[in-house]
Amino acid sequence: MTSGKDDEELFRQRGFGIKIGFGERPALILIDMLKGFTDSSMPLGANLDSQIEAQKPMLEVAHQRGIPVIFSTVIYDEQDMKDAGLWGIKMKGSLTLKAGTEAVKIDPRLDMRSSDSLLVKKYASCFFGTDLVPRLLNQRVDTLIITGCTTSGCVRATAVDAVQNGFRPMVVREAVGDRSKAAHDQSLFDLNAKYADVVGLDETLQYMKTVGHNR
Repeated sequence: MTSGKDDEELFRQRGFGIKIGFGERPALILIDMLKGFTDSSMPLGANLDSQIEAQKPMLEVAHQRGIPVIFSTVIYDEQDMKDAGLWGIKMKGSLTLKAGTEAVKIDPRLDMRSSDSLLVKKYASCFFGTDLVPRLLNQRVDTLIITGCTTSGCVRATAVDAVQNGFRPMVVREAVGDRSKAAHDQSLFDLNAKYADVVGLDETLQYMKTVGHNR
């Protein structure tokens, strides 16, 4: 068993963590930045104030440059929560994500515009059971800039599915968060080793400001 710096060195020696790199046509996705997750007093909530502050300039640049923006939310429509499946049994906090409640609305601190897309999902990955792949393909997107929550859950699942579907997952370190710091840190390490590039906010903003197809 290894830990910490030993892990990093072992993974580096064995060829993990090779950079994928940004592509030519990005989209920005904000995963589950809904009140049920951003209000720390709610069963599924956590303090994501710093993540919201990191997402704001990314949203601004995306809107200025015509980069597609996708918000996701989780909404269960059926009274008996059958559309939550076994996940609703495993995670009782899902009961708070009922259609028509405040919990499923995007946090109003984020500048969601009518030109942005809203993706409604039932499970962790933004790809599972949704039309995200054709949405991205229709706009010839090759790079998915990933922000949101939680790092160990829906962010991780979306990043894994992104690379499996041929999109470059770029997880922005400052713009993703979790209820657990340990889960957050381990997930970022593992994502960067195997599935995605974990990138900084500054380099992502610079990329978004200069990527050629949006000139």
